Amino acid sequence: MLIKRFSEALQYEAPNHFDCKAMRLAGFEEGGPEKFWVGCSHFLPGGGAGPDSSPMEKVYVILSGELTIRVGGTEEKAGPMDSVTIPAGEVREIVNEANDVVTMIVAMPYPEKS
Repeated sequence: MLIKRFSEALQYEAPNHFDCKAMRLAGFEEGGPEKFWVGCSHFLPGGGAGPDSSPMEKVYVILSGELTIRVGGTEEKAGPMDSVTIPAGEVREIVNEANDVVTMIVAMPYPEKS
């Protein structure tokens, strides 16, 4: 068992994200998960990511606030405790269109080693 305290979470720069602070909660450390990692992102009002895609699937769980997600010409809003699955290769754009901070968990597999 490994307990990683929130106070130990390291910030990281998420590519193509703006007005966002991201922290790695689990993964990329000795004794951590072997197949995936978990992060926590805080999006300021107007903050977001994309449009872009990833070669790996990902899951978002919105903890607070409301996030607008655009995929393939469709736009949906996700709020507290909603989960969003983004398949590998799917172009997505996310944006916080409200005045509250959005906090979400992201879980995704490790990048493939080349």
